[in-house]
Amino acid sequence: MSSERQYIDLYAECRNMICSHSADVMNAVRDAAFEDFRRLSFPTRAVERYKYTDIDKLMTPDYGLNLNRLDIPVNPYDAFRCDVPNLSTSLYFVVNDAFHSKVMPKTPLPDGMIVGSLREMAEKSPELVGKYYAKMAATADDALTALNTMLAQDGLFVYVPRGVKAGRAVQVINIIRSDVDLMLNRRVLIVVEDNAEVQLLFCDHAADDRNFLATQVVEAFVGNNASLEMYCMEETHAKNVRLSNLYIKQGRDSRVNHNMITLHNGVTRNRTDVLLSDEGAECNLYGCVIADKEQHVDNNTLITHAAAHCQSNELYKYVLNGSATGAFAGKVYVAKGAQQTVSQMTNQNLCSTKQARMYTQPMLEIYADDVKCAHGSTVGQLNDAALFYMRQRGISLDEARLLLQSAFVNEVIDHIALEPLRDRLHYLVEKRFRGELSKCEGCKLCK
Repeated sequence: MSSERQYIDLYAECRNMICSHSADVMNAVRDAAFEDFRRLSFPTRAVERYKYTDIDKLMTPDYGLNLNRLDIPVNPYDAFRCDVPNLSTSLYFVVNDAFHSKVMPKTPLPDGMIVGSLREMAEKSPELVGKYYAKMAATADDALTALNTMLAQDGLFVYVPRGVKAGRAVQVINIIRSDVDLMLNRRVLIVVEDNAEVQLLFCDHAADDRNFLATQVVEAFVGNNASLEMYCMEETHAKNVRLSNLYIKQGRDSRVNHNMITLHNGVTRNRTDVLLSDEGAECNLYGCVIADKEQHVDNNTLITHAAAHCQSNELYKYVLNGSATGAFAGKVYVAKGAQQTVSQMTNQNLCSTKQARMYTQPMLEIYADDVKCAHGSTVGQLNDAALFYMRQRGISLDEARLLLQSAFVNEVIDHIALEPLRDRLHYLVEKRFRGELSKCEGCKLCK
């Protein structure tokens, strides 16, 4: 109970301050989330969905929090130029857990589309934000979601109205910036209404050599015949802890493609829950993890087929070097009556050293009899015969390992629909395998 106590005491002492720097819509669910957090406490490894990550250990250090919303001095263009050659995007910044409104794209968004501060939009349009906020992210079921809900004061709001098709991708750079060890609680709300389409690219970076703890809760509502493509890339550092919960609800004939790329991190746990709530919905989850040293990456997914004629596909690949630890636990739940379900889950992993560890747990739970569902996982090492074949043709051992590892993860990257982003990731993955600091060009940390 020790690690929970500091957050319980913090909320009790600072509740009024937290609420005064947020919006009524967010404050309305804050106290209930606090009560849920007190009841749940942090999950132990005895809890099935948390068996591979020690949450209590991660939450024990005493981090600072910017509850009084002091201005953090940062020029995002000086800190990072996260350019993807030949990719035209609408570029936005989130500094720690607050939307950065001082730098905005010059190109206007389509009529009715909104990308901005969650707090400000909750104040301007409480009916719109209140219709969705905290509706998928249930605080009664998860302590980390409850913690984020009781502490989050701002974040990002993306709204694509009915029938609008965003012509260019929206790129969001999440910058963690602080002169002291910092905990931040970021909230993201995405609403894609019926017959609308949008592509979102999120890039996570840490601009200072401090200990950071980032909790994040993302809720995405995808309407009937709507399309959401979401690409999330993490390039932080070894002192960064990322705990992210993503909740997606899909309507009839909707399409979601989600791709999570972890190139550099400290400790990362990504939870992804998808609800296929109406017929004809399709969901594709892809993940690529490259880890070494003492890095830890845990991806936990749950796809619920609640309606008939839905389709889901999962492909996660890990390459682990050094003493890195990876974990993948994926579950597909097919409810009674969800006939004609088609589902495929695949997790493939390379442990390139004897010290690397991979834990994998694919699961199916099916209550319908007319389905096509399959799942599988593999854990192995680089093919000695292939290495020998390449060495015989004059390729060095290091280069041969690089080529084989790159080819292994390319299957995930090739599912990215944005060709410039796909090409850029091929380049960054190669740099990562070569042991180079794989930040974007222009990053001041690299100079």
